[in-house]
Amino acid sequence: MEQHWKQLADGVELMVNRTDKFKTGLLSVTLTAPLCRETATAGALIPDVLYRGSRNYPDMERLSAATDALYGASLGPAVRQRGESQCASFLCSVIDDRYALDGSAVLEPAAALMGEVLLDPVTTDGVFRPDYVKGEGANLADRIRARVNDKRSWSIFRLVQEMCAGEAYAVDKWGDADEAQSMPPERLWADYQNLLSQGKVTFYYGGCAQPERVEEAVRRAFAPLMAGRAASVSCEVTAEPKGPVRTVTDVMDVTQGKLAMGFRTGGVTMASPDYPALLVCNALFGGSVNSRLFLNVREKMSLCYYASSMLDKLKGLMVVSSGVEFADFDRAQEAILAQLDEIRQGKITDDELNAAVRFVVNSFRSRLDSQSQMEDDCVTKLIFGKKPDDGTAQIQAVERVTAEQVAQAAQKIKLDTIYHLTGKEEAHHG
Repeated sequence: MEQHWKQLADGVELMVNRTDKFKTGLLSVTLTAPLCRETATAGALIPDVLYRGSRNYPDMERLSAATDALYGASLGPAVRQRGESQCASFLCSVIDDRYALDGSAVLEPAAALMGEVLLDPVTTDGVFRPDYVKGEGANLADRIRARVNDKRSWSIFRLVQEMCAGEAYAVDKWGDADEAQSMPPERLWADYQNLLSQGKVTFYYGGCAQPERVEEAVRRAFAPLMAGRAASVSCEVTAEPKGPVRTVTDVMDVTQGKLAMGFRTGGVTMASPDYPALLVCNALFGGSVNSRLFLNVREKMSLCYYASSMLDKLKGLMVVSSGVEFADFDRAQEAILAQLDEIRQGKITDDELNAAVRFVVNSFRSRLDSQSQMEDDCVTKLIFGKKPDDGTAQIQAVERVTAEQVAQAAQKIKLDTIYHLTGKEEAHHG
């Protein structure tokens, strides 16, 4: 894989991962803005409304016919949260030219279609079509309200809201349901214009086209974005808990309790030299099938239906998520913290360390087999000013991690907030 990075204008960059590994090429454009309550709903709504139709393809039927004509290319919007930023993206997966019937170019017309969808939407009276805004606003509101139906992810969402209250990180990347439903087309249009002129722009391409050709296609299709902008992206990292450990309880009509625990990693993020050790520590603690939480708390002690841990590499957080019986909240919590304590004390066998290192290395390698995961990794790094690499240096750093370094990483991890989701009956008795 050859990697080529180029700054096309101030606040506008292009990353090309040139590889013959895939039969398709993936082109994406991402506009990144600070995540804040005032603009989150509009930021989530803009890509969906744009995807309803452009000037030449003013409805989904004609847009769909246009992608079908490109050998069944798939084009779609995405809204992502990266640290304390909201990213509005369009991704287009297209067949590589070498598989096109007459050897015709597919990349250029695909880029042109993406450019039109992003920059030349169908309008009424100079703003977004009101029926499109209303329809997509209702869909977004439904999606926000349906969050609560998946109790596992809901408990993590609520934990983060409480733990990071007052920080931009706690803002929902989808915004507010009521606001989505009542969004005026004029306001959405104004926020869209702001995003185009102020958002940080990241282009990504993975596939077998030459970098010069990709650059030419991007410059032509997205010419209005090439004016440049003074875009800066940041994420506030709170190294230590701000006070004593807080416990928050929500009561709902549930039959299984949810225990979520939020930790600060001592300021260790993807940019830190200690990050490889933190990755191995997380895999050993709760981030893999060979982890302490899975083998001990779930299997041996039978205290949880599931128990796992995950990291946010930009914000410096670790979250433990588990499903427990209502009566077992305290015991499960103690058992989870006891496992972390043992790692802090360096009670780590060679087998455990090797399994954790292997897990992290394999997960890095498997991401290189997926176009979409490679795109996600590269775009995330670029947004935060890190040049992407082929992963070799990261893998080598992980393979060098020692048990002592894992223990040191665990010593920095401090419990911040505990979240319980409990049942109505239980709360009544309690």
